[in-house]
Amino acid sequence: MTDPKDTTVHHPSVVAHRARVASSVQLRVADAITKFAGSMRFVYIHAIGFTLWMLFVESSPWPTLTLIVSLEAIFLSTFVMIGQNRQSEFQQSKADHDFVEQELELKTNTELTREIHAMTTELHNRMVSGSPGTNRS
Repeated sequence: MTDPKDTTVHHPSVVAHRARVASSVQLRVADAITKFAGSMRFVYIHAIGFTLWMLFVESSPWPTLTLIVSLEAIFLSTFVMIGQNRQSEFQQSKADHDFVEQELELKTNTELTREIHAMTTELHNRMVSGSPGTNRS
């Protein structure tokens, strides 16, 4: 699934998502079905299968074929919704992590800005009042 030589640093949400998928047989099966159902191979297999069905299996294939296609559509739409729910959960997890990181960065930047302001004020005060040992006549 992942290349052991890959040294790319991934977002913590990506790492957690991959670990969760790797630990769940149901999620791996759902991913495999969704990946296959979204491929051109799936389309070709169905086009050939339905053509053969209509030509050689039944003389009046429409009622049975309609039932099969309807049931398949129900299951495929369920897998699509599972994928969308998982994607939404992943995006929310990533957004939550990013929010926490940005808030921490904002807090750090605010503290640094205050320290710079204090140093600048102190430097200004020393320059205006004159530093010890400086003759201002």
